[in-house]
Amino acid sequence: MATFIISGSRGTDDPTMATLPFMAAKVAKEEGHEVVLWLWNEAVTLARKGTADHITGVNLTPLKELLVTIQSLDVPIWVCGACAVARQIAEEDLVKGATVKGMPDYIKAVAERDRSVVF
Repeated sequence: MATFIISGSRGTDDPTMATLPFMAAKVAKEEGHEVVLWLWNEAVTLARKGTADHITGVNLTPLKELLVTIQSLDVPIWVCGACAVARQIAEEDLVKGATVKGMPDYIKAVAERDRSVVF
């Protein structure tokens, strides 16, 4: 099986694009791949407790349901630290399974993974 880092940059500003990285991470993990979900830019807001409850992309599974599945599959959710600070999101504001990471963590993960998928 492959290793993936799946990155999302869209948040509440674009519910459809915000949902796609979660869908991709879910499918990849269910197919037996190793997955890390990286959220940056506006996507960091999706890791704030309660935000996913209000996001549904066009003709897509509600983000709330995808997040529950991602969490049950133990997919790590990495939140860009600088992006979180800019949006006043602290570690204690994050959903279960989400941790603040820095750009060195992201670059290391990209270098170590077989595939990098960006939304």
